[in-house]
This record gives sequence, C-alpha cells and structure tokens, in this order.
Amino acid sequence: MTIKNYSKQCLMISAGIMVLALLLSLFGMGINVGIDFSGGMSMQYTMGEAVTQSDIEGVLNGIGLKDYAVSVQGTGKDSINIRIKAIDEDGVQGVQASITEALQAKYPNAAIYGDVNYVGPVAGATLLRNAFLSVLIAALCMLIYIAIRFDFNSGAAAVLGLVHDVLIMLSFMVILRSFVQMNSSFIAAMLTIVGYSINNTIIIFDRIRENARKMPSSTPRVDVVNRSIKECLGRTINTTLTTLVTIVCLYIFGVSSIREFALPIIVGIISGVYSANMINGYVWAFLEEKKRARKAAKA
Repeated sequence: MTIKNYSKQCLMISAGIMVLALLLSLFGMGINVGIDFSGGMSMQYTMGEAVTQSDIEGVLNGIGLKDYAVSVQGTGKDSINIRIKAIDEDGVQGVQASITEALQAKYPNAAIYGDVNYVGPVAGATLLRNAFLSVLIAALCMLIYIAIRFDFNSGAAAVLGLVHDVLIMLSFMVILRSFVQMNSSFIAAMLTIVGYSINNTIIIFDRIRENARKMPSSTPRVDVVNRSIKECLGRTINTTLTTLVTIVCLYIFGVSSIREFALPIIVGIISGVYSANMINGYVWAFLEEKKRARKAAKA
C-alpha cells in the first residue's frame, strides 16, 4: 500500500477527531479554560496532615463555592492548590477568608502559604491572544526556513502539518477536558510540539530531497516519499518511543501541574509523528505533481 492510501486514512481519522471535538463544543463541553486565560484566583494551603481531593471538595461545597478546581500536592499529600474561576478582584479577600475558615474548622493546622494569585479576565484574554500569536509567528518562521532550505512546497506541507498537530491537540483538550485545562502549561506544550514536529518533518524532507536526486526524474513523487519514509521509519520509532516513555512516566508519577503539561505533550508527539510521516510527505508530493502538470501544460 502506498503513502497516499495511508495519508487518506490518517486524514479521515484526524477529521473525525476534530468533528467530535467540534460537536462537544457545540453542546457546551468545550475546552476547560484555566484561570490563566479565563481569569480567577489561585491559592496554596498546607494542611498539616494527609488529605484527599474528595474531602477538600466536600468542605468547599459546604460553603457554596462553585466553579473551582482542587489538586492535592506534596509527597505526603498534605498540601492543596485551589483555583477559582470567574471571580471579581474585590471579592478575593472575602472568598479567601471563607475558604480558610472552613478548612481550619476541619483541619486546625491548615494555613495558607505563598501569594494569592489573581488574574483578571482582560489580562487572561490578552495572554490567550498572545499565546496563539506566538504559535502563528513560529509557524510563519518555520515556513520561511523550510522554504529556503528546501522549497516552497516543502514549507507549505510542513506548516499544514503544524496546523494539523495544533488542531489535534486542541481537539483532545476538548475530549479530555476532565483531565486537563488550557493554561500556560498547555501553551508551553504546544510550542514544544511545534518544534518536535518540525524536527521530524525536516529529517524526512531531507531524505526526500536526497532520494529525489537519486531516483529517475520520471518517478512519481509519491514513490519518492514512500521510499524516504520507509528509510526513516526505524529512527522515527526509536526516538518517539524513547520520548514517550519519559513523558508517560512524568504523567504517571508527576504532580497535577506536571500532568497538565505532560498530557498535551503525549498527544502532540503521537500526532506529530504520524503527520510528519503520513501527511506532510503526501501534501508535498501532491503539490509537486501539480507543479509538474502545470509545466507540462505550458510545454
């Protein structure tokens, strides 16, 4: 089976994932936006004893607190982080006092430590806009770099792969909204995957260029891509598995903040590997065949 057949299957799978995410969003189950972008407050407490998330949630529900998230941290499970969305700056001190009083009623040694972080909705929207602007600038710079190093069709195919990877990561943010929030960690993960994906793409395109020079000029571009991917497949599998093992361990054994970074990375690595191997090359081959056809028509 040729790369073209596999590419169509991968594109159908990707389209299905994106459509599912779109449907979930239309029914009100979209991306779980963290306080970094939606606005809100974050507090850290040391509890003086081991606690569970359900116990803390019971205390907070008892005072009528809504739209919050709790994560238990520390090796002894004796500290917590509370994040509350959609709160006015004027109400921060009152909410903080109510939470502290409720926690100390059940856990006498509970005490807040560190600063109470507050992000206003305007600042959150600005951060989100700047985050996606940074991704756009990165994609544009990579288009220019690859177009100079290889050709414009290679750059266009690589950028399409980057767009695909970002959309897949956003789709899984919707599908896995119960496990991960969109916050600054996600943006860092997305930029990491942009670099990881483009690295795989450059290696494959370098092999494509080499094989295109070796093989007869009449060889279909899809056959050139297919051969190049087969030659790079062993390296791709080894590097991907090595990276995935490390990131999966971070997700399993890490604290909640590390997991919020590791989960999008896992999704992005998998997406980046199959887009670099099964989509980008076919897009390049398609564009090259179109260019050949235009030249033949002019001749």
